[in-house]
Amino acid sequence: MLKIILSLALILVLNKIVRNLAISVAAGALLIAFWSGQTIVTAGVIASKRMLSFDNFALLLLIALVITLSNQMNQTGMMKQLVGGLKARVSQKEALAALPAVIGLLPMPGGALFSAPLLDDCDDRGELSPMQKTKINYWFRHVWEFTWPLYPGVILASDIAHVEVWQIFFLGLPLSLVSITVGYLFYLRPLKLTAERRESNSKSNGPSLVSLLAPIMIVVVIYFLIMVFLPAVGTLSKYLPMIIGLLSSILYLQIISPLTRKEWKKIALSHRTLQMVLIVLVVRVYGAFIEAPLPNGILLMEQLRLELTAAGVPLRLLVLLIPFISGMTTGVSVGFVGACFPIVFSLLGPSPTLASTLSTLALAYPFGFMGTMMSPVHVCLIVTNEHYGTNLGPSIGAVIPPAIFVMAGSLLISYIVPFIV
Repeated sequence: MLKIILSLALILVLNKIVRNLAISVAAGALLIAFWSGQTIVTAGVIASKRMLSFDNFALLLLIALVITLSNQMNQTGMMKQLVGGLKARVSQKEALAALPAVIGLLPMPGGALFSAPLLDDCDDRGELSPMQKTKINYWFRHVWEFTWPLYPGVILASDIAHVEVWQIFFLGLPLSLVSITVGYLFYLRPLKLTAERRESNSKSNGPSLVSLLAPIMIVVVIYFLIMVFLPAVGTLSKYLPMIIGLLSSILYLQIISPLTRKEWKKIALSHRTLQMVLIVLVVRVYGAFIEAPLPNGILLMEQLRLELTAAGVPLRLLVLLIPFISGMTTGVSVGFVGACFPIVFSLLGPSPTLASTLSTLALAYPFGFMGTMMSPVHVCLIVTNEHYGTNLGPSIGAVIPPAIFVMAGSLLISYIVPFIV
């Protein structure tokens, strides 16, 4: 556990010094690799297998397509129209929360990169600091991840815990409401804006919100249809359905609002795209070392469980700590679920009751997800910091207060569930 925490600390400290996320995460990856006993040869094999995997190429393509669609919507003016249409209907504070929350319906890594430019457009008077926009974008982008059934983490948790997705939906819904509430209290309520509501007649003029949201909804609908009717596509790569949805949305937008060859060249050769792809690649290598077996053949999370059990940590505390630490090290929901849920649910014995399973799930998933929210290798946090030019350390620190309330809500739900089921 000490080695894991220090490798994450190195990323934060080094990023503060060199101001380069790719170098910082690479250093953290090397530290955890060699400190956990990997040789240069085995470390090279683990890193190369991850970098050359089809799944990795699919993820990098997905990140590139997210940036492409974002740039395309910006070039066509659709982003400004979307922000303007939303601000004409709700207050500016509500718009600031709604924009990343809508993008949060897209279950894709780095989705915060898509919503970040929208917040820039929403803050056309420049009243918000980069850190304020970082906090709002990052937090509200993830308010649905406890409950939204399209998220791979929710689907995988359902499979490992042997419960239905709809049960996780209703179990997580109160936490999404808590997340929205504390996000408002900590991030939106303190804002001092000169115009809480703009006077506008644009409700009746220009494109409707439905048409402006069409590129986003196309991705959601196509992803859903593929997962329901063509699940074999998702077995090739969990990112493939989202890639198809993004390509469809890009094609749709090009048909209704075509860009010139010169504009497409500018988008394709964007330095921002290459920079983000490089950072995500390094983060993936870090994740590979976390998921790889140790030299003794034991998985890192299993070794962590053995250490905590030997230290006399109570069972209920294990259910909190293992997912939380796993979430911090993997930085992605499907990562901590896959790495630690088999271990966590094995602690319940061979035939746990539904009440016991749901009670454990109500603890393990939110604590694991709050771990990912505080992780320096969380792709959404990294790309948000890159976009706004903010630092990882203060960004993670800003997540802690609302995260405490979410985790407290998780504890309460865990205690209530056995009385309901």
